[in-house]
Amino acid sequence: MIRLTWSDFFLTLTLMISLTGSVFSQQLDKPEPPIGKVQYEISCSDEVGPAFNEAVSLLHHMTYPQAKASFEKIAAIDPECAIAYWGIGMTLFQPLWPTRPGPNELQEGWEMVLKAKSLTSQTKREQLFIATTEAFFRNPKNTDYRERIRSWADATEKLYREFPDDTEVKAFFALSLLAAGQLGSQGLDYNNRAAQVALSIHATNPLHPGAIHYLIHANDIQGREHGSLDIVRSYHTIAPHNPHALHMPTHIFIRLGNWQEAIDGNLMAAEAALLHSAGDNGQYVWDEYSHALEYLLYAYLQQGADESAFEQLRLLYSRGNLQPTFKTAFNLASMPARYALERKAWKEAATLSPQAHNEIAWDRYPWPEAITWFARGIGAIHEGDHVEARNALKRIEELEETTDKVGEELFRNQIRILRLGVSSWISHFENNEEQAHELMQAAADLEVSTPKHPVTPAPTLPAHELLGELLMEQNKPLEALDAFRKSLKLYPKRFNSLLGAARAAQSLNHQQIAREFYTGLLEIGATGSDRSGLAEARFYLSSDFDKN
Repeated sequence: MIRLTWSDFFLTLTLMISLTGSVFSQQLDKPEPPIGKVQYEISCSDEVGPAFNEAVSLLHHMTYPQAKASFEKIAAIDPECAIAYWGIGMTLFQPLWPTRPGPNELQEGWEMVLKAKSLTSQTKREQLFIATTEAFFRNPKNTDYRERIRSWADATEKLYREFPDDTEVKAFFALSLLAAGQLGSQGLDYNNRAAQVALSIHATNPLHPGAIHYLIHANDIQGREHGSLDIVRSYHTIAPHNPHALHMPTHIFIRLGNWQEAIDGNLMAAEAALLHSAGDNGQYVWDEYSHALEYLLYAYLQQGADESAFEQLRLLYSRGNLQPTFKTAFNLASMPARYALERKAWKEAATLSPQAHNEIAWDRYPWPEAITWFARGIGAIHEGDHVEARNALKRIEELEETTDKVGEELFRNQIRILRLGVSSWISHFENNEEQAHELMQAAADLEVSTPKHPVTPAPTLPAHELLGELLMEQNKPLEALDAFRKSLKLYPKRFNSLLGAARAAQSLNHQQIAREFYTGLLEIGATGSDRSGLAEARFYLSSDFDKN
């Protein structure tokens, strides 16, 4: 049997796309692209059975607009199919995404629940499935998203206790565990349990999209990233045209510092997203497309491939028809910030424009806006502009307070990490070194205890890396080396952490350690990169003084 490598598959998909023009514009009488294997037993007419399995597969892929359209078509064909209205409701909130359903979605979801409950042709299993969406959508005017997720997760666990051997019940239970794990500090415990459930599904059905997808999410946490890599890498094979399936394995590749695999996967995802339309305006294209670009930019920057990273920014701004979601807002804010900060282009960072796109309702997305102010603050203080740095800090404090008031603890903590970082560097440049160290250490400690959100490949700048750079400026290379090592344990093979560690070791005259870090830097560096750190590494390794 011929086995394709990830890079081979990318070349195959690119050729396929160029020949077919559009994978997702197929006529109904043509074969549908593979999306995995689901067998969801329903009490509806036999006519809609295959379509229902396909709709649930799309739901597991988190291809929500297409799943919603499929469930709506099923309800139109068989209006008495109560579980179809459950399906529509499930597409109106995205448990692992940073999106929050607005008033219209909450009202529509509640109406779907009422419609489903009004129909009598339900099995006990279907009734309990419907009860899970009822738990989320009950009282549409309630704006407490965390409470809704907890209620949905509790109802899903009740469903699981009733039907512990049912594959689809187990799949949605795994998803609910992952969602519940994002709400508190015990995320690893939830992820471990979700992974166990997902693996039990995969053991009997290796083509189940939820089994692989939710396992990847379960492994996207410190301590699980090395697990089941063969299954992680298989996701793109069961749904080779689905943008999200092509993208998801790269969450793990990023965590492992496998930059080329991350680049190959997101190139495929971005390409597929442009062929994957939804709705009259095709806005889903932009959402998935921009998400892939964010991960691409991050991976290219870790290779020092700055021109390729800039190309992702160019592509980001060359596309119109923005989907006004959290994910889009995050990409628009995060990508320019990363591009400037990773290159230490301080003036560029200091002049980034907050709320730069009028299409986005920025008041709904304080974390993305805070990222821009973080970049401005770090850039300004390095440029010696204390006034602008403090203006940035003040705005971050306001955004943190806003997020805290609405009970978004995870987003609040992310903003707090940014605020502590800017505060630290302001203190440093104002010669308050003890306070600077305390603030940066607090940021690092909080970052360790705060789960990385799936919307982002990594922190805007890892706090331990910033701590290491602060300690180097404070002439404390031994402590700095420890901080850089901690950063690399959390975020392996990062360009600036490797460079910082090499410089710290060199300052300590630990030549062999410096050599190891400089060698690691050259191993990830892109051919032809003009990033100064690579030239520094080559010079060091070619010199005689490191060979004592």
